[in-house]
Amino acid sequence: VQLQASGGGFVRAGGSLRLSCTISGTIFSPNVMYWHRQAPGKQREMVGRIVSGGSTSGLSTDYGDSVQGRFTISWDNAKNTMYLQMNGLKPEDTAVYYCQVHDSRTLSQYWGQGTLVTVSA
Repeated sequence: VQLQASGGGFVRAGGSLRLSCTISGTIFSPNVMYWHRQAPGKQREMVGRIVSGGSTSGLSTDYGDSVQGRFTISWDNAKNTMYLQMNGLKPEDTAVYYCQVHDSRTLSQYWGQGTLVTVSA
């Protein structure tokens, strides 16, 4: 399984970006897919996650307090891709963003390579 993150870039405060995380290989359900970020000199924090409960359950999402109401995670099953739509970006959102998948059936963890988001004031 490989994760390919993309979509980072430079944006002014108040702007928007959409990150993508394309998954190659098979991920079993149930699973949890995460977006994390790490700013320079700071610890990594969870931005949000999308939880797949299995064939009889839908998807649910939740977010870190700092991005609640501004960021939205979604999943495109046809493209095997997770998205992070980021609106109302702030300079403090500047970080390297990583996607991660936790396969709850096999207990495997997979990480993408990270994509840099820079927000100017």
